[in-house]
Amino acid sequence: MRALELLAPAKNLACGIAAIDHGADAVYIGAPSFGARAAAGNSIDDIHSLCNYAHQFGAKVYVTLNTIIYDDELEQLQQLVLSLTDVGVDAILVQDMSLLELCPSTLPLHASTQTDNRTAEKVRWLQDVGFSRAVLARELSVDEIAAIHQEVPEMELEVFVHGALCVSYSGICYASQYCFRRSANRGECAQFCRMKFSLFDANGMEIEHERYLLSLKDMNQSENLLELIEAGASSFKIEGRLKDVPYVKNVTAAYSEKLNEIVRRYPDKYCRASFGQCVYSFKPDLRRTFNRGYTSYFAHGRQSDIASFDTPKAIGEFVGTVKEIRHDSFNVAGVSSFTNGDGLCFLNADRQFEGLRANRVVGNRIYPYRMPKGLRPGMSLFRNNDQEFERILSKPSAQRKIPVSMSLRATEDGFSLYATIHHQTCSVKISQEHQIAQKSPRENIIRQLTKLGDTIYTCSEVEIPSDFNFFIPNSVLSEMRRLLVDQLCQLKLTHDSGSIPLRGRNEISSPDDPYPYLYNISNHLSQKFYNAEGLTAYELNGGDGPLMQCRHCIRYSLGYCVRRGGKHPEWKEPLYLQLGDGRRFQLEFDCKNCQMNVYA
Repeated sequence: MRALELLAPAKNLACGIAAIDHGADAVYIGAPSFGARAAAGNSIDDIHSLCNYAHQFGAKVYVTLNTIIYDDELEQLQQLVLSLTDVGVDAILVQDMSLLELCPSTLPLHASTQTDNRTAEKVRWLQDVGFSRAVLARELSVDEIAAIHQEVPEMELEVFVHGALCVSYSGICYASQYCFRRSANRGECAQFCRMKFSLFDANGMEIEHERYLLSLKDMNQSENLLELIEAGASSFKIEGRLKDVPYVKNVTAAYSEKLNEIVRRYPDKYCRASFGQCVYSFKPDLRRTFNRGYTSYFAHGRQSDIASFDTPKAIGEFVGTVKEIRHDSFNVAGVSSFTNGDGLCFLNADRQFEGLRANRVVGNRIYPYRMPKGLRPGMSLFRNNDQEFERILSKPSAQRKIPVSMSLRATEDGFSLYATIHHQTCSVKISQEHQIAQKSPRENIIRQLTKLGDTIYTCSEVEIPSDFNFFIPNSVLSEMRRLLVDQLCQLKLTHDSGSIPLRGRNEISSPDDPYPYLYNISNHLSQKFYNAEGLTAYELNGGDGPLMQCRHCIRYSLGYCVRRGGKHPEWKEPLYLQLGDGRRFQLEFDCKNCQMNVYA
């Protein structure tokens, strides 16, 4: 039976706890430093608290140390790793190969998507050097994931299923470093891909004027989970380590329900990787949470609608069509209801998104704080800030409980109470005189033993022999219950076999790559690991290759990929992207590999 892991982001301790409460089997969180989101660092004490909370449910905590490391940081990094090991983290996400030497051999290492994991050869190599899991590139299709799993069946495969998309393959995007001296490989991405560009051809003809040509929609694989599972993926990752608690609650709950449905359909094949059942006080709905519009990306091959050329911001859910406009208000044709304070937006005649806030709502008539100039009847209206949904999610909105079955037995000098969770059993025994009950004690015994209150357990059944007819005082039943809960808290709930790959088993030869800076070697331990003298990271030495390698193709998205039935372009290549300040970037269309490269 394969355990399925829903992996949720944790901006901080509160987000991590919310993720666990709403159904995550694991969370990933940034350490005080060296994480790929520099703005999402957390203290060791908070990570320790999150580990303690998650481990009650058999859930795991992974810490992101997935930046490149400089030589003068290695000692600090090693101390950090030792501290994380001491507080019980379950794995480290790694980009820099120096961590293979710095981490204890007992600490599992996951190869972050920043190590550019898109082929079976790369994944096999990662397994050989000691990684227990590879986080695959977001761009891979279901078929490509299945091929990797078939070639490297013992390697755990983690796939992204939801959230923001980087336009370049992760780990080999240097645009932010080149333009702003803010390295994505150091956790400081300046979001170059969310900027406006004009598109010019070799003769200077403007093809597109100031559009978001590299900005992608958000990923949503909620309808493809079973296919990803059957392809061999075992961990399903939600992007969003800068997202707040309401986002984490809603998206985690939505995907947890999807995975539970699959487990119910195939109980002999799959189970969840952690324990506990969640009850929600809201209906999870991915449309009502921050999104730039959704795409399944390359799950089923190349699609034409993966980009969001008109805005890099949240669009939200479609809520109706503008009907009648007055000087201070307008009404909406549709079935959605609105709340004072809702954030709404629309695409105007100039293909620019305009936003407004509902100052007052009367039925389907909306009175904005200020009437937008570009609003016209017939325009589609979207809600990108749902006040009522945010209000619900700002309060306690889920309860996660682990079902426990209990069994009561009489012993020679008292009673024994047993509890079972997932084939693990604990028990307490208490000495107590046997007194024959005057009436059936069964109802009272069950009522007292199932009073588990604010613990994380809920009693699914109490099994009592049919001939059991002893009176047990409530105080004794309460003491047995308390002692049993203490025993339950000591159980280590896990599906794991506990095996960790050996590290460094194979000799690492010198890389042979036309762009050697792609290896991101930034310290002597990584240099030693690769045995590759003279190779350094782009951040240290620069490089003459592409700033970005993208599966997204502007030519295809504009309908001009002749190989796929598009129109024959009238422009002269090469094409150039141009920022508002005049800086230009040449595009290379590598049709053999169906890839677009961006050069300085």
